[in-house]
Amino acid sequence: MKLLEIRDADIGLKPKGGAKYIPRNSARAVISNKGKVAFLYSGRDKYHMLPGGGVEPGETTLEALEREIFEEVGCSIRVVQEIGEIVEHLTHAGVNQTSHCFLAEVVKEGTPIFTPDEIEEGMELLWVPIDKAIELIKSEKPAAYHAKFIVKRDLMFLETARALLAKKSKSL
Repeated sequence: MKLLEIRDADIGLKPKGGAKYIPRNSARAVISNKGKVAFLYSGRDKYHMLPGGGVEPGETTLEALEREIFEEVGCSIRVVQEIGEIVEHLTHAGVNQTSHCFLAEVVKEGTPIFTPDEIEEGMELLWVPIDKAIELIKSEKPAAYHAKFIVKRDLMFLETARALLAKKSKSL
């Protein structure tokens, strides 16, 4: 289910004309464990984001999700349900990204294995209540082009996940 499309105008910029776009699919998750959700923080660019990343050739979306979560969060997960997808039209980067997001639970805890780029970015893993994650991301005003899309995208995923979790708890 498509939740949102994000364009340059939605982050206060004019689109770059004549750009050719590379399609990119990604997988991310709102992962719950002991009443908290996994949240990544970029120390260099000063913004928070959900864990996840690109789907590599030959991978399914769920295979990419499991790989990315293992790398960035260090845990194994069980997907509970799909949250939805968001399409990002990053004209200045020449990318049309479709992010597929899932609600998941931790099956086995571990330690993140950040890439050299993520280490250089000052990436750190946090576990916070979902309301705190939403509060943090709402307060951010990142300068980096891609981060502006990430903040808008992940806020929608978090708010949708919170509504799904509330609905689920009422039905129990």
